[in-house]
Amino acid sequence: MESVDAATFDEAYYARYYFDKKTKVADPQHVERLGAFVSSYLKYLRVPVRRVLDVGCGVGLWRDIVARHFPQASYHGVEVSEYLCRRYGWERGSVVDYRAPEPFDFVICQGVLAYLNPVDLKQALRNLGTLSRGALYLEAVTLEDYENDIVDEDLTDPLLFRHRADLYRRGLSRKFQALGGGMWLSRRADVPLFALEGAGAT
Repeated sequence: MESVDAATFDEAYYARYYFDKKTKVADPQHVERLGAFVSSYLKYLRVPVRRVLDVGCGVGLWRDIVARHFPQASYHGVEVSEYLCRRYGWERGSVVDYRAPEPFDFVICQGVLAYLNPVDLKQALRNLGTLSRGALYLEAVTLEDYENDIVDEDLTDPLLFRHRADLYRRGLSRKFQALGGGMWLSRRADVPLFALEGAGAT
């Protein structure tokens, strides 16, 4: 089973899921609330944020959030979509094998990993551990979300793989500690946590 091909993410794809008011999945109010939560939690934990990687950045919804909450930080968008790279000037690359000269303080990976088959997903999760030396925000729809009727299947891309949540957790746990709310802290980060600030076993 192959991961979803990069050619899928063309102009028509983004017109449907991001620009058409009837079918878009990105609600501006939701994005603002999420960005405020994530940024505030990073500030509370005193995670230094100077370099930010948004891998699978799409139309760049996080760019303004980063600029507002971390004005001294640089934002770097990486995208597999050739169409978006031409339109927005992102660097072309995939979360599976993207490399950088040095790790980032904060990595964002939203709505990307469910497009990968199990083999590519495992490699991408390992790569996220290499790319982040601070924090990671990760969002991906899981099999359990479908089973518990959390997903609106009329709006959700039918091409998504339905990986179990535990596959993501296991893949991240060697390099990250779960914080809850989609937030993960790199085990390389020099950020002290109280025992109950972590979400589960360390």
